[in-house]
Amino acid sequence: MTRKLALITGASSGIGAAYAQALATDHDLILVARRVDRLEDAAEKLRASGAAVELLPADLATLGGVSIVADRLGAGDVRLLVNNAGAGGYGPFAQVDPSEVDRLLRLNGAAPIHLARAALPGMLAAGHGRIVNVASMLAFSAGQTGEHFPMRTLYAAAKAGMVAFTRTLATELTYTGVRVQVVCPGVVATDFNRGRGQTVPFAMSAEDVVQASLTGLHLGETVCIPGLEDSAAAIEALNAAEAALLSGGNRKEPATRYRDAA
Repeated sequence: MTRKLALITGASSGIGAAYAQALATDHDLILVARRVDRLEDAAEKLRASGAAVELLPADLATLGGVSIVADRLGAGDVRLLVNNAGAGGYGPFAQVDPSEVDRLLRLNGAAPIHLARAALPGMLAAGHGRIVNVASMLAFSAGQTGEHFPMRTLYAAAKAGMVAFTRTLATELTYTGVRVQVVCPGVVATDFNRGRGQTVPFAMSAEDVVQASLTGLHLGETVCIPGLEDSAAAIEALNAAEAALLSGGNRKEPATRYRDAA
């Protein structure tokens, strides 16, 4: 069996580590994370599973870190890219340190796009490839209110952008051998957001998120929502709402309510 090469960001813990463990049976791996010590610990276990493991320390919240990983992807040998690295950065937007805005948007939004761009030429040349972008159900939460939702303006904006990026790119790649997926889990029992998901009774395990994602890839799902039973109907409703907005709003004259008010 020929082992394909997968690159996973945020691979030292949580969902990223679960992807690495699940893929180690038939992929060689490039593991990306900030902390070298945690990467080395993960690599030792994965090599015992038969995978060749390359470690690539990089902070994807920085331009330099993105360049390091993009350069490695430029070699053209990666057939599966998992863009998993991210951070919550929750809090009232007016209180977010201005220096954090660029860092969080780069990590949660821009970095995955840059890495996908770096990986695509090699995948297209090979006629095969997969890109998985890990987003969140909070990507769909902009209109929702309630105390159980975190202050999430930056995070939701980046993840909603990741959903739109993946869906649009999927259409662009229709007649190629490259497929893309955005996976949108709900609360997950990991160290993310200071481990708060570990105290939530309905939190999904990282392993189950990854199983859903990889199965969804096999099923051809562009949008994978691991806990949603009838996801096809939900995506169909989303597509219909978008079509109604586009067709109804693209007119020569303003809507009646604006003209009547004048």
